[in-house]
Amino acid sequence: MKFDAVLPPMHLRDVPAVAEAAERMGFDCLWTSETQHDPFLPCALIAEHTHRMKLGTAIAVAFARSPGNLAYTAWDLAQQSEGRFILGLGTQVKAHIQRRFGLDWPESPVGKLREMIGAIRALWDTWQNGTKLNYRGEYYKLTLMSPFFNPGPIQYPAIPIYIAGVNTGLARLAGEVCDGFHAHPFHSPRYLREVILPAIEKGIKKAGRQRTDVALSVTVFAITSAEEKEFVRSQIAFYASTPSYRRVMELHGWGDVAERLSEHARQGQWGEMFALVTDEMLEVFATQVQGPGELAAALKERYAGLADRITLYTPFTPGEKDEFWKSVVEGFVAV
Repeated sequence: MKFDAVLPPMHLRDVPAVAEAAERMGFDCLWTSETQHDPFLPCALIAEHTHRMKLGTAIAVAFARSPGNLAYTAWDLAQQSEGRFILGLGTQVKAHIQRRFGLDWPESPVGKLREMIGAIRALWDTWQNGTKLNYRGEYYKLTLMSPFFNPGPIQYPAIPIYIAGVNTGLARLAGEVCDGFHAHPFHSPRYLREVILPAIEKGIKKAGRQRTDVALSVTVFAITSAEEKEFVRSQIAFYASTPSYRRVMELHGWGDVAERLSEHARQGQWGEMFALVTDEMLEVFATQVQGPGELAAALKERYAGLADRITLYTPFTPGEKDEFWKSVVEGFVAV
């Protein structure tokens, strides 16, 4: 089981120092996200200023880009990082694709993401092996690759593709065609065990693959103090109010609470939302320990047999909580 970190939103000028500190700290991978900044630009700097640690997007919004955009960017980052780059993609939700990126939402998000992955790999195959480009699907038709636009082969063409999701459709897709699956932080071990992993395994079986072919990367809520407890409570209230994530609550018999949270969110009643997230829910959706020294062992025990990679929801910022991070990283390796 690998222990990773997530890069906080920041200006590009600050990325090299964080990347270097993350590698010194001993993280296995540093993930970027697409919230306030582009997720790929920091990866170029992380690759330049590190040597051992992997790097990747968790996630880049797939439907805000074309297969060609993604294929070219990943190709360059894979070569620059000497094979350490992981391309992590997510669909986002309809409102953001339409109203934040100004693009169309597909009739079949899973189907479009499947085609996007196939199209990206077709481009990579053309560049690496000289295969004639002839990818034809419902959403994408790629048939033109003249020498002027062909970057040619690289030393590290086996670029892993992870996708993110909450529900079974994308988990099955990951099992069929991907190298990994990013599980949403709003989950429980039971949800992973009873919903996500069986879906991944269905995809694996359909494609004739092995379970070891698909890594499960899990971002987790961790509570080691009273302050963190209230922060996590607020985050769970936010995520549980989202209709797309309702199945997580329903599995534990809290579907009615999810509906109330959604209603409060529509009315902007944030205080009422937080009060609906009980301590019992925190026990289910977060890892709680008395102090950071106990966190590594608790995470290993909680996710044994489930996760291949663990990332804390809290971003890594050097100079803040360095002793906390050091104790968790060292404890994780020791366990």
